[in-house]
Amino acid sequence: MQIPDSAPFSEEQRVALTRLLSGITPSQFTWLTGFVAGVEAAIRQSGLTPSVAVEPAVGAMLGAGLRAASVPSLAIVYGSESGNAEGLAQMARKEAGKRGIKATVVDMADRTVADLAREKHLVVITSTWGDGDPPDNAVGLHAALMSPEAPSFGGTSYAVCGLGDTSYDKFCQTGKDFDRRLEELGAQRFYERIDCDTDYEQPFARWMDAMLVEFLKRFAAVDPAPVAVVGGGAGAVASEYGKKKPFPAPLKEKILLSGRGSGKEVWHHELLLEGSGMSYEPGDSLAVVPSNRAEDVERLLAVGKFRGEQVMVDGVSCDLSSALQVHYDCTGLTKNLASKYNEVAKSDKLSKLLGDSEVWRQYLDGRQVVDLLADFPVAGMEASDFLGLLRKMPPRLYSIASSLRACPGEVHLTVATVRYETHGRDRVGVASSFLADRVKVGGTVPVYTTTNKNFKLPVDGDTPIIMVGPGTGVAPFRAFLQERQAVGAKGRNWLFFGDQRYTLDFLYQVEWQEYLKDGLLTRLDVAFSRDQKHKIYVQNRMEERAAELWRWLEEGACFYVCGDAERMAGDVHEMLIRIAETHGGMSRIDAEAHVEGLRKAKRYLRDVY
Repeated sequence: MQIPDSAPFSEEQRVALTRLLSGITPSQFTWLTGFVAGVEAAIRQSGLTPSVAVEPAVGAMLGAGLRAASVPSLAIVYGSESGNAEGLAQMARKEAGKRGIKATVVDMADRTVADLAREKHLVVITSTWGDGDPPDNAVGLHAALMSPEAPSFGGTSYAVCGLGDTSYDKFCQTGKDFDRRLEELGAQRFYERIDCDTDYEQPFARWMDAMLVEFLKRFAAVDPAPVAVVGGGAGAVASEYGKKKPFPAPLKEKILLSGRGSGKEVWHHELLLEGSGMSYEPGDSLAVVPSNRAEDVERLLAVGKFRGEQVMVDGVSCDLSSALQVHYDCTGLTKNLASKYNEVAKSDKLSKLLGDSEVWRQYLDGRQVVDLLADFPVAGMEASDFLGLLRKMPPRLYSIASSLRACPGEVHLTVATVRYETHGRDRVGVASSFLADRVKVGGTVPVYTTTNKNFKLPVDGDTPIIMVGPGTGVAPFRAFLQERQAVGAKGRNWLFFGDQRYTLDFLYQVEWQEYLKDGLLTRLDVAFSRDQKHKIYVQNRMEERAAELWRWLEEGACFYVCGDAERMAGDVHEMLIRIAETHGGMSRIDAEAHVEGLRKAKRYLRDVY
């Protein structure tokens, strides 16, 4: 190995480095890498310039016994649906390296439970999808870990970080599952689990720093000072705009896609990103930060009998009405919020509701925060105390319906507006009604892009793709086809689309027909459930085309599903297994394994919600 002349070293230093590195062994190189990372961290903590701090930093490290060869390695495994957990895993790896810890980041889809059991030191970072389900890349590992046949983890130490959303009853359930099951299988928890809500960056950064300090104390016999960590978050973009500072995207156009008389209200929104510095790829999502309806805020103030006083939000004074409308989720009712509220209300009736999960679910159905205040009033509750019960307004993520190559400087969304009436009150979806009713063309929408590495087009443009996207689940496939057309990809494209009625709910019908005409779209199969007495869904069309669908898969096609997780995604999954049984000549067990193999090979990808 020869150090190049362009390297920033003197001739004497280059000769010495060349001599050292030419005969170095792999284990020595690992030691040296970790040692240099530790020196760098020590220098940064000292606040001195490198030229002044190197010698005392090295001395301090050696004096403390922090020798890279004595620091065990750390496996960081992640389960991620939208990329947040993966981003945090990479952040943890980077911070571990700064402390001289050799850490690796592993996708759960790429590890068996036996692989995991062989790890000596393990950090699990996983999101929860929907109401308690593991993210797609963690499904197989999660099932194997929960199985009675799971191996012993007696030689493993671990820590768990869960990501979730407190609006769901089973908040951070997947993280809790991993934490509990690893302990049951004999693993030793070296640091307590953290359950993070949607605003996870700073809590995770604090947990990560303390976890790594504890790791070094226990397993490297050192007592390092914590390193200052700033949470940057996952899915960040090279832009000043992001989760902490959404971009005010002008609304260029919005078009009602559903016909008059439809049971749905679906809008196509076109937003401008020029000047944001943000970018995205097909398969990514756009986070929309909405505000509440004024009438919902007024109703809440009246029912709660709150005064129009000033409150502090992030160190800034504002009136209570504005705080509720812009900064807080003041509609979403959760068991966690109700439990905290009852610490003030001290209602026996509410306690009984909360004590019975089924009774609580029945009460919760169709109710919001205003109903809680009306049903269990608290006289004289201070506005600041009430705000302390609420969480900050969470963003809503929508699958992007456009390709940046086809629509430069723009991002498109396909959004179904939620409207309903329950318990004598009219209700709306906060974000969907914000886009449909309260943002006019020319107005702005606070947004930022988020990466979804688990829902991407194949790198090889010749690879055929099969897309199943009923309703608004078709959004990312509009982006896929725009992208493939823009780059001249030659792979075949097959779309399954479904909705209620052909004449009222055929979203982007003209575009699909144009794509069929010019050959970009190889096949289009549609299912309109209410156009005939017997309901027909996308999985029924899959069954009708099963032989050809199987041929496409055997020829290397990637299979994509986007949309409803509660029923559709499960029905499509089941049909895929049945097609493998029937046309692949497999047993049920082998067909299930085959479909799981497609998932692991990243040929079966889902974006379900």
